[in-house]
Amino acid sequence: MSNAIGVIELNSIARGIEVSDFMLKASQVDLVRSSTICPGKYVVIIGGDTGNVRASLAEGDKHGAECVLDTLIIPNVHPQLIPAISLSNRVEVRGAVGVMEFFSVTSAIKAADFAAKAANVNLIEVRIGYAIGGKGFVTLTGDVGSVREAVTAATKEAQMLVNTAVIPMPDPRLFDSLL
Repeated sequence: MSNAIGVIELNSIARGIEVSDFMLKASQVDLVRSSTICPGKYVVIIGGDTGNVRASLAEGDKHGAECVLDTLIIPNVHPQLIPAISLSNRVEVRGAVGVMEFFSVTSAIKAADFAAKAANVNLIEVRIGYAIGGKGFVTLTGDVGSVREAVTAATKEAQMLVNTAVIPMPDPRLFDSLL
C-alpha cells in the first residue's frame, strides 16, 4: 500500500513517456498511471513510500526540464485516493453526490485527498484530463452533511476551481452512470 503519491504533468507526450521510464528506474515506486491527457499533454502518477516518491519525482522533474507543467507530492495519502484515480474504488453505500471540477489535474488530485480526509465520504472517481479538455474532476458520496463538509473543506483553498455541486438525492440512474 502506497503512503505517498507523486504526480508530474508534461506538455510533451514523447518526453512524458521517457520521464515515466526515468522515474520508475530511479526508485522503488508503483506506477499508478502513465498516459496522455487532453490537450496533448502527458501525466505520470506514482505511489510508494514518501522518500522513494520524492526521489522518483525529482528524477522526473530533472529529465522533464522545460516540458514540466506541474508537479505534486502528497505524503500520507488517503487510502481511497489511488483506487479513485485508478477507477477501482468500490462504492458500497449510495448517498448524496458531490462533484468538484478543476482546470488542473493536480488541483483535482489534491482536492480529492483533502475531501476524503475532511469528512466521512467515499471517493467514487478522480477523473484526470482525458476527454475533458485537460480538466480534472472528483466525484464522491456519503450522507448529505458529510458530502457538503468534504466539498466545502476541499475547495476552500483549492486552486483552479471551476465549479462544485452537491446533489442530496441523486436519481439512481445518475448514480449508476457515475460508477
